Amino acid sequence: MYQSSNFECETCDREFGSEYAASQHMNARGHWAKRYPCESCGDVFLNEYECEEHMDQYDHYAPKHGCEACSKMFYSAQAARAHMDKLDHWRRVWCDKCQRGFQNENKLRMHLNGAAHRANSIDCPFCKRNFTTATGVTHHLESGSCPNATNVNREVIYRAIRARDTSGVITHKTIEWHSQSNGSFEASNASWNGECFECYLCHRGFNTLRGLNQHLSSPAHKQRIYHCVSRRCGKEFTALAALFSHLESESCGAVRFERVQKSMQGILTGRTRAIAF
Repeated sequence: MYQSSNFECETCDREFGSEYAASQHMNARGHWAKRYPCESCGDVFLNEYECEEHMDQYDHYAPKHGCEACSKMFYSAQAARAHMDKLDHWRRVWCDKCQRGFQNENKLRMHLNGAAHRANSIDCPFCKRNFTTATGVTHHLESGSCPNATNVNREVIYRAIRARDTSGVITHKTIEWHSQSNGSFEASNASWNGECFECYLCHRGFNTLRGLNQHLSSPAHKQRIYHCVSRRCGKEFTALAALFSHLESESCGAVRFERVQKSMQGILTGRTRAIAF
């Protein structure tokens, strides 16, 4: 009785009546088909070992870690993360308006509260210069940089706020205002110690005398006169801008970003008689 040939050699044209016969033939002749392709070039190998040996020798392994937003591939998860961080290509949390992804909800919130969505959204109450955040406006005034309010600085703002903050919402009720510890310091060339200009208060070194004096005129060595509105947080600050920055970050969850923006105008202009958030 005639039996049809159902089993073909993987390389030549011969056919066999059984799988066993076809396997014997391919073993004897080396006619097994190459089925292990290199991940980078067009070479194909008979077995996995030969394929991996080739890819090891020529570094032909294909990148396996993909970007979440584009089609780019990388050889390591670290390289993929660096790419997604650089281009904001995270898709775990997505800003539809900007078509950008972020690694987590906190980074998305920082983006939504930043210049991309709130550029020039708040004005200096005196010179009308535009700022993105309450922090920016407050630093502008505390540093004495406003051309229409040259007499306004950190000390002036603190005295005005403390007079209205009778409940101690953001200022320490019992703290004493020591003019010596909150006045202006200025260093001279005598601060040079042979290697750098040294701050005599914290012993930090600076390359220039100007850099040292900028440090001394900053709130770095001033009293911590403000505190977070949340008593559970307990963080203290030497400047109102630093407090606003803390609140705008929403890191402790005490106040929403929008609330800080709204409260800033009333606090700095004096329209708000009692400090509240």
